[in-house]
Amino acid sequence: MPINAAVAYDENNVFARILRGEIPAKTVYEDSFALAFHDIAPRAPVHVLVIPKGQYVSWDDFAARASDSEIAGFVRAVGTVAREHKLVEPGYRVLANIGGHGGQEVPHLHVHLFGGRPLGPMLAE
Repeated sequence: MPINAAVAYDENNVFARILRGEIPAKTVYEDSFALAFHDIAPRAPVHVLVIPKGQYVSWDDFAARASDSEIAGFVRAVGTVAREHKLVEPGYRVLANIGGHGGQEVPHLHVHLFGGRPLGPMLAE
C-alpha cells in the first residue's frame, strides 16, 4: 500500500528493523552511510535495494535534512553497488518511488538498482 511521504518516520518500518538486525537481509554492501541488499521479490536478474542508515522517509526528506556527507556517502554507495555487480558497462536503472503517486510502500528512503538484462521503457504507457 503506497504511503504518504510527508509523514513522520516510523521506527518500526521493515527497513529500520533490517538496519537494527531484527530482520535478516542478503546484504551485498554496507558502510557507515548505507546498506544494500537483495530485494525479496526481484524484478530483474539484479535487483538490489540501497537504503541510507539515517531515518529519512523520502528523497525530499533526505535532501532537506541529511548532511552533505550522508548525501555523498549514499550516492557513492549506489555507484559502488552498481560497479560491484558489473552493471555500469551494460547499463542499469536506479529507481526511487516517492509517496502515493510514486508507489512508495516502505516509509524509509530506498532506491532500487535493476540490471542484468534490457529493461525496456521507463514507464508503461
